[in-house]
Order: sequence, then C-alpha cells, then structure tokens
Amino acid sequence: MSAAVLGLLVLLPALVGAGLALCGAAADRVARSLSLATAAVGLGLAVGAALTRPAVSMPFLPQAGFGLGVDALSAAVLPTIAAVTLLVLVFAAADIARSPARFHGLMLIFAAAVTLTATATTLPALLVAWEVMGATSYALIGFEWQSEERVGAGAVAFLTTRTADLGLYLAAGAALAGGSGLDLSGLAAASPGWRDVVCAGVVVAALGKAAQLPFSYWLSRAMEGPSAVSALLHSAAMVAMGGYLLLRVQPLLASTRWADVTVAWAGALTAVALGAVAVGQRDLKQLLAASTSAQLGFVVLAAGVGAVTGGTAQLVAHAATKAALFLAAGAWLSALGTKRLVALRGAARRWPLVGVAFGVAALALAGAPPLSLWATKEGVLSAAREFSAPLYAAGLVASLLSAAYAGKALFVLWGDDARPAGADRVGAGRTVPIAVLATGAATLGVLALPPLATADPVGLAVAAVIALGTLAAVHRWGVPEPDWARHWLGLERAANAVVVNPVLGLAAALARFDDRWVDGGVVAISGSTLRFADTAALADDRVVDGAVSALGRGTRALAALARRPQTGQLHQYYTQAVAVLVVAVAVLWLVS
Repeated sequence: MSAAVLGLLVLLPALVGAGLALCGAAADRVARSLSLATAAVGLGLAVGAALTRPAVSMPFLPQAGFGLGVDALSAAVLPTIAAVTLLVLVFAAADIARSPARFHGLMLIFAAAVTLTATATTLPALLVAWEVMGATSYALIGFEWQSEERVGAGAVAFLTTRTADLGLYLAAGAALAGGSGLDLSGLAAASPGWRDVVCAGVVVAALGKAAQLPFSYWLSRAMEGPSAVSALLHSAAMVAMGGYLLLRVQPLLASTRWADVTVAWAGALTAVALGAVAVGQRDLKQLLAASTSAQLGFVVLAAGVGAVTGGTAQLVAHAATKAALFLAAGAWLSALGTKRLVALRGAARRWPLVGVAFGVAALALAGAPPLSLWATKEGVLSAAREFSAPLYAAGLVASLLSAAYAGKALFVLWGDDARPAGADRVGAGRTVPIAVLATGAATLGVLALPPLATADPVGLAVAAVIALGTLAAVHRWGVPEPDWARHWLGLERAANAVVVNPVLGLAAALARFDDRWVDGGVVAISGSTLRFADTAALADDRVVDGAVSALGRGTRALAALARRPQTGQLHQYYTQAVAVLVVAVAVLWLVS
C-alpha cells in the first residue's frame, strides 16, 4: 500500500496535468477545480509518504533500475513541495484567466516532475524527472507564447540549465564505468578516478538548476513567466531541487578531496555576489530572483560543509518565504500593472493584508529573529564556522546583504509618500495563500532546532545583530544601486556568449543544412521519382497498353472468323466435320 501511495504521488498530478494540457480549451471550465482537487490529494499523499517512508524499485535498463523512495531528507521536502504547489495553484486560480486548462495542466506536470526528483533514488529516475522538469519550466516561462520576449526568456532559461544538465549524463556513464551502479546512495563507491568524474557531473548539473555561479542569469529571464510560475519555480521546485540534489549526494561530495570545498565556496560566493545583485535591483521580481540564487547559496554551502539537516531546514523555510514574496509581488502586479519598486511605493499600505504578509516574509528573508531564516541560516553558518573561518566570514557578508535587499523591498513597499490609485481589488483567492505562506515563513525555523541545540549562542546573537543593524541602516540611509549589480554582474553577456548564441547559431546552421541538403535531397529524389513515373507512364501507354490493344484486336478478329462457319445449316457443319477429320488423319499419317 505504501508503494502505491508513492506511485500515486507522482502519477496522479502527471496524468491529470497531461489530460488538462491535451484537452486545452475544452477543459477550461473544470481546470481550476480539478487542479486544486488534485493538488489537495497530492498534499495528503505527500504527508502519508513522509510518515510511512515507502520505497519501490522497478526494472528499467540493464544495471539501471528505476527507484523511488522516501527517507528523512525527502520526508521533510515532499510535504513542502505539495503544500507550496497547492497554495500557488489557489493563487493561480484567481490570477490566470487565459487558457487555464493549459496552465494548470503544465503546472501539475511540473509539480509531478519535482516530486519525482525529490523521491528518485537512482540516476535513471532522476534523469527522467530532470528532463520533464526542464521542459515544463520552458513551457511555463513562455506560457504567453504570443510574446517573442517571453518565449526567448524561456529559451535562455532552458538552454542554460540544459547545458548544465549534461553533467548528469556524464555522471551516469562514469558511474557505470566505475562499477558503483546507478543508485544515488552508492555513487561514492565508484573507483577513485571515475568517482571524481561522477561527482563533477552531478555538481555541474546541480549548480545549474540551483542558479549558482556561473549559471545564475537564467533566473533573471525566468521572471518573464506568470507570477505563479515564478513563485513555484523559485521556492519549492526547480531551483530548490539543485540544492536538494547536493544535499542528497553529500556523501559523494565528502568522498573526494575537492568537491565539498568547491561546492561550499560556490554556494558562499553565489550568496555574496547575487546578494549584491539583489541589492542593486529596481524591479521587485528581479530583486526576488537574485535573492533566490543568494538564498540557495546557503543550501549549497550546507551541502559542502556537511550540514545536511541545516541545509534542509534552510531549503524548506526559504520555500515558504520566497513563495509568499513572489505571490505578493504577483498580486500587486495584477492590481497595479507594474513591477518597478518606485511605482510600488505604498502598495503595502493600500492592501494591508498582503502588505503584512509580505513584511513578515521579507523580515524572515532578512534573517530577523525569531523568524525562520534567522535560525536556519545560523544552522548552516555554525557548520561553516567549524569547516572554515573564511567560509563563515563569507556567510556573514551574505547574511548582511540578505538583510539589505529584504529591507530595501520592505521599506519601499511600506513607504508613505505615494498612494496607488485606480488599482484593482486583491481578492481572497490571492490573499489567503500569501498569508498561509507568510505564517510558514515566520514559524518554520523550528526545523532548525536539532542543529541549533548545540549551536553557539554567540553565533545566533551575531546573526541577529547583523540583520537588525542592517535593516536599521537601510531604513536610515538606503542602499546603493551600482550598474554592475543592477545588470547581474554581466552574466547576461556571458550566458549569451557561452551558451545561448552558440546553441542558437548551431541550430541556425543545422536549419540551413536541412534546407539545402536534407530538404534539397528530398526535393531532388521526388523530382527524379516524378520523371521516372512520367517515363513509366509513357512506356505503359505506348508498349503495354499497345500490346494489350493489339491482342484484343487480334482476338476479336479470330472470334469473327470463328463465327463465320456458324450459319446454323446442318450440311455445312457436316462438311466442316469431314474437313477436320481429313486434316486429323493427314496429320496422324505424317507423324507416324
């Protein structure tokens, strides 16, 4: 029964989502209710799976089973994925008016792929989930396909992450060559040389999905998607799964001489660099996008220093916090038609319920005590302090920047020198999910209690002083907005030069090759075939049909000759019989 729960957890949203997406407009009337019902059942199944810890393995390829399972790590993450998905879909039911069946269908398939990622215990299962998750993210970012800009944004995100995804295929091949098999738990058992290749492939794929340096820019382009997509993708779904994978394979990182340090510094540097990018943004969704990379940097740092429990707590608390912030931004975007911070000044005062929820989530993002991310970040930083003093220092800088960009958004939106006018109403369908998620942002720090039980109280106090002091400074003096930060450190040019332009150039070259040689060959063959057919038709008309016509004429002539003796007069028949008899006797005489 527990295995059936695990199967339903993945298959139910996948099948319902596929049905909605395929039916399209014909299912628009029932799409919202069916989507919400499916997500609600999925939440119940996720809680059941977290409690029962099922596992199942199916044959897939030789030496490559398709394994799913729930352990302590996935038991914490699965209900988070399901709960955030349900709340985001509630928001989307009120926010998405165009093509609801297609939208909700894609969202359910996306959620199923994320769930499969969280429960995958073998590389084949992970690869299937990874591919579907990437493909549906492209479709969702470019959901409004009539806009060339949005479709282009989806292409940038897809191509960037897809390039990093190739690392998983490299890892799978190296795992087989190294004799470890394809179970995620056994990758560290590969032979030493191959183990490094396996680890490198997994690290590259995970950093790409988690939008860590140098792959971070795709998150900026992903902001072109609907707000509900941004909320799910940035909180508990695709970006989070990059960090989750590194937590999952932490024994593999620790088994090498380089991977744990490399991953830890990748997370710390991303947290600092993208924190600075977030500080410099003037667009609310861009600020939140950069902060996602920065906050996931703490999860990646946790994987590098071996703080799996602290990293998991950070992942879960960040999911609730970031989903609340993105949905609030989406509510104001729908009401005011803008994402620019200067145009949103005072929006929190106009809609106080959304404003309070946003404020709670923003304070949690800043690391203000006693809210969730204050405790979860310290759970990570305490482990970093034991691992490396420079890493701990980088983490403190990243925490300061977290408070700076969160405070910037908070104080602008609660500013009192503007009053948005002529705005639409923000209804309960948008407000309730934001409020629930903000409650999680406030309270989920309880997940950090196990590592904090042995934490240094001084570290907690330092984190609190940094957060509160930075918030006070931002409120008093504001923050700088340098061009290099506002333009994402030039990562757009790097992404275009290294990934997007080469891939699109190769695609254009292949298209020209297809037009000139493949299509040209097909046209030439078809032309030759038509000419051969014309020749064959001519031969048929002149030779075959002529021979048949001549045979017919000869047969008719013989038939006419054969009818001439048939006069009906008896003496002529006797004469003919005697003539035939004489000829027969003559032939017999000649033969004998």
